[in-house]
Amino acid sequence: MDNKPSRNQNATRTSVGPRSTGGMASERRTGATAHLGIDVPKAFDSKGTIGKQFTTEGAIGGTAQSIGGPLAEDGIIGKRFTTEGIVGGTVQAAMGGKKRTAG
Repeated sequence: MDNKPSRNQNATRTSVGPRSTGGMASERRTGATAHLGIDVPKAFDSKGTIGKQFTTEGAIGGTAQSIGGPLAEDGIIGKRFTTEGIVGGTVQAAMGGKKRTAG
């Protein structure tokens, strides 16, 4: 009889491909599902895609800030567009906040 071990004795892994983690497939995060189930700012929120343009770091608010004077964040017109101002505060209260994505 040979002293060679049988094929089954050498096998440490019988499956091909990545091992299962034991979790459900829906729990796995991929590029396509990475955004699901998390809180994201609404579009008009000060951190949203539209609202952030009106902050001092955004395109509209940044331009007004660079012009300065009454359009600056602390100016007579600019202060009304901050999240505490009458215009910005109303938009923030009505259409701001966060939304939860499906998932």
